[in-house]
Amino acid sequence: MRVAAVEKPTNWTENYIQQVPVSLLRPGVDTQDTIRAKFEKVIRNAQDSICAAITEIDGKPFHQDAWTREDGGGGITRVLVDGNVWEKAGVNVSVVYGSMPPEAYRAAAGTPPADLEKAKAAGGRVPFFAAGISSVMHPKNPHCPTMHFNYRFFQTEDWNGIPGQWWFGGGTDITPSYVVEEDMKHFHGTYKAVCDRHDPAFYPKFKKWCDEYFIIGHRKETRGLGGIFFDDLNDRDAEKILAFSKDAVNHVVEAYCPIVKKHMNDSFTEEQKQWQQIRRGRCATNAQWFVASS
Repeated sequence: MRVAAVEKPTNWTENYIQQVPVSLLRPGVDTQDTIRAKFEKVIRNAQDSICAAITEIDGKPFHQDAWTREDGGGGITRVLVDGNVWEKAGVNVSVVYGSMPPEAYRAAAGTPPADLEKAKAAGGRVPFFAAGISSVMHPKNPHCPTMHFNYRFFQTEDWNGIPGQWWFGGGTDITPSYVVEEDMKHFHGTYKAVCDRHDPAFYPKFKKWCDEYFIIGHRKETRGLGGIFFDDLNDRDAEKILAFSKDAVNHVVEAYCPIVKKHMNDSFTEEQKQWQQIRRGRCATNAQWFVASS
C-alpha cells in the first residue's frame, strides 16, 4: 500500500460553497483535453449517477458538502445517514493539488528515476495532482452486503529535470455477512465482463490483487469476498486506462444494487444483526492493519 506524505500549503484555505462549479480544476491551466479533465468528468458523472441510483432504492437523498480552493482543487462529499435501506452510504469526490517530499516520490513512483538523488540535491518538493472517487455503503439488512469502491488518478509534474509520472488505481469489492453464491456470481461476473472488454488478463490479475490486498494479516482471514483492485497502472496509453476506469466505476450500480434490492426486505434476527456488526468491524480492522504495516 502506497502512503505518500502530503503537505498542505501554508495558504491552504477551504471555501465551503453551495453551488459546485462545472470543474474543480485550475482555471486556464488544466484544459479540457487533458487526462486530468477527462478523469474529473468521469468521477463527477459517476458520483451523480451512483447517488441517484442509491436514492431511488432508499427513498432518502444524500446530504452534500462541497468546497473549493482559490488556486484550484476542491471536493464534493455526499452522505446518506439512517436511510430506509442503508444505515450509511457515502460517495466522495476530490481533486487535489499539492506537493510531496522527494522521499515520498520514490515510494509513489515505485522505481525511482536514475537521477532522483541529483534532483533531490537541487531542493524543493515534488508538485502533484490527484483526483478520485471513493465510497463505502453499509445496508441495514444483514442479508445485504457492504460494498466499497474507489478509482483515482495521480500525476506528478516535471521537477528538477525529472519528467512527470502518472498512474491509475482503484477497484470495487464486496463484503457480505451471509454469502449467497448466486449473488457473488453476479457481482464478480459483472466485473469480469468489464475487465474482459479491455484486456482478458485484467480480471484474473486484479481479482488476485484484491484477494491479497484485503487479507487481514493478524487474523489470517479475508475482509470479504473480493472484487477487483489495481494500482500503479500505467503500462499502456493513458486513454485506454481511463476508458477501463470509466467502465469499472460505471458498473458499480449494475454489480451491487440488484443484490441489495433482492435482499433489502428479507427477515432477520437480532443474532444475524450482531453478526453483521462483527463483519462490518473487519473493514475497520483491515484498514488499521494496512496503515500500521505500510
